[in-house]
Amino acid sequence: MTFSRKIRTLATTVALLVPVTVHGAAAQAEATTPLGKTEVEQIVRDYLLNNPEILLEVQEALESKQREEQKLAQQTVMKDKKEQIFNSPYDGVVGNPDAAVTVVEFFDYNCGYCKRAMDDMQALIEENDDVRFVLKEFPILSAESREAHVVSMAVHAIAPDKYADFHQKLLGADTRANGELAMKIATEAGIDESTLRKEMENPEIQKVFAETYDLANQLAVTGTPAYVIGEEVVFGALGKDVLAEKIDQARTQDN
Repeated sequence: MTFSRKIRTLATTVALLVPVTVHGAAAQAEATTPLGKTEVEQIVRDYLLNNPEILLEVQEALESKQREEQKLAQQTVMKDKKEQIFNSPYDGVVGNPDAAVTVVEFFDYNCGYCKRAMDDMQALIEENDDVRFVLKEFPILSAESREAHVVSMAVHAIAPDKYADFHQKLLGADTRANGELAMKIATEAGIDESTLRKEMENPEIQKVFAETYDLANQLAVTGTPAYVIGEEVVFGALGKDVLAEKIDQARTQDN
């Protein structure tokens, strides 16, 4: 919704809240006569011009309500789809697999913010034995991204012990990720190319992508990186310190 449309919507809402006070003897005669649409609109217009700050107040209240509704909806999804979010066998895991705190990250191999956030993930894992990252393959930026993620999913399926190193090298590459680069990194890690290509044809890969897109939609995830930490969905590469705070909150929730 554009700002101008928001203003018009807010103005309509305010119209229901604006008190109409008429003074003087003539007011008593007019009090029983309903005001027409044009008169009400003029009163509302004059009121808003004289008190423009009320538009900001109403907008802030509306946005606060929408955020709370979104949060409640996300928490419902997290409860109903807990296993799919936190324990899917198709997702790669970095860190202690038995860690008490799980950080789920939706990522795209060509996301610049995801590349920068990788250092935050590595640092948090090194500093916290009770934290693991679950990686949701979420190719949304290009066909090249999808190619790379297909290879990544196949790597995880046939060589899960090599996935973490593969992930770090592909996401940390200086060039754009695509199927060719992903295959090169995988074979250099000692993974048999013919076996890998066969697994890439597994229809489960495309099925998992579709399920992840649907899950992201339900969680209101539209970009990368995005995280599920505890009972909260966190959007964007907010840095190590912010993620550490969210992890501390998740520890408290678990207790």
